[in-house]
Amino acid sequence: MSARPEQRKDAVDAIIDQWAAVRPDLDTAAMEVFGRIFRLSRTMGDRLERAYTRFGISRGEFDVLATLRRSGEPYTLSPRQLSATLMLTTGGMTGRLDKLERAGLLRRSPDPHDRRGLQVTLTEKGLELIDEAVGAGLAVQTEALSILDGEQAGQLADLLRELLAGAQGPQH
Repeated sequence: MSARPEQRKDAVDAIIDQWAAVRPDLDTAAMEVFGRIFRLSRTMGDRLERAYTRFGISRGEFDVLATLRRSGEPYTLSPRQLSATLMLTTGGMTGRLDKLERAGLLRRSPDPHDRRGLQVTLTEKGLELIDEAVGAGLAVQTEALSILDGEQAGQLADLLRELLAGAQGPQH
């Protein structure tokens, strides 16, 4: 699956060439795909982090605010729901919530349906910030994807969906 002559070579090609020299018996096709996915993820993560920094938030904090925003009005979830959605421990979630609450982007209040529970709600300031930040993040992603035409981008999305489903295995 190595680069075709008309394609530019990248760092993954160099790694594949090194493996071919020392272990020609290895089938490195999977390494070509996942090496690029890992590098792309790191690169885009760094670019998104820079985009969100302009708003005074990290990627992790963006994720909390975006999850509340996507939940729809009244933009309220429990800390447990947030932790489950973001695959975070409750300790990790507490730190993010503390920082976002201090910044006035969300508020925690008692859950009226559960005396022991809390609700986390996006504030007006948080709503305005996340709407701007999501636009900035999408602009970064759209710009990176612009090297592909619409059909290629759609094919890539479909292929990645299939790959992700296969890698995650059967869902119960």
